[in-house]
Amino acid sequence: MISVLIIGNGNVANHLFNALVNVKKIVVKKINSRALEQIPTADITILAVSDDAIKEVSSKINNPFIVHTSGSTSINDLKNTSKKGVFYMLQTFTKEKIVCFKSIPFCLEADHPEELQLLEELATYLGGASYRINSDQRKKLHVAAVFVNNFTNHMYAIGHDICLKNNIPFKILSSLIQETATKIEALTPREAQTGPAIRNDTSTLNNHLQSLNEEQQKIYKIITKSIQNGTELQTTIT
Repeated sequence: MISVLIIGNGNVANHLFNALVNVKKIVVKKINSRALEQIPTADITILAVSDDAIKEVSSKINNPFIVHTSGSTSINDLKNTSKKGVFYMLQTFTKEKIVCFKSIPFCLEADHPEELQLLEELATYLGGASYRINSDQRKKLHVAAVFVNNFTNHMYAIGHDICLKNNIPFKILSSLIQETATKIEALTPREAQTGPAIRNDTSTLNNHLQSLNEEQQKIYKIITKSIQNGTELQTTIT
């Protein structure tokens, strides 16, 4: 039986707590990061707080093993005097969206082998695959995640705005979005790349630019140039 204490009250803390409550071999409690006067002891104390709060909150806790859930924060930013680790779940967490933990990769780090095995055991109970990822690797992974998730979602937002402006249902793009995501399970992203940029279709590129506002044009040009540089194609769009 593993005892777990989750400190935090955001999306990550709440989703993780709800998942662990249903695991028979886990005893889990959750408290708000503002209520640190009486902290229950636990085998693993998980700080699911903002990155900026990790140093301060961890410095106030004396439990034997403390981990944070941040993708961009080093293990050394934990300021407790006991053992330290990282339990980073590579997923986007939204308040009202149910998360399937069996599909989540767990990126784990600890300053002692026994604690690393303990985190791997916890990840196994949740059903996800675990990876031993150090702090430097995790920072790079987090940047990659921003590109494939946050930036991609912003592209969806731009597409949604274009559809809305022209009275087109955004759901028409749903099948294309799904196919694009599924395709890279069999191909590398570069192999899967299609579109006017990779075809060097200057006429289409310029026609697209004429239909966009100034800010959208800037983004379109940057992404087009990046695609072409990545495939060693050169063209000029005006």
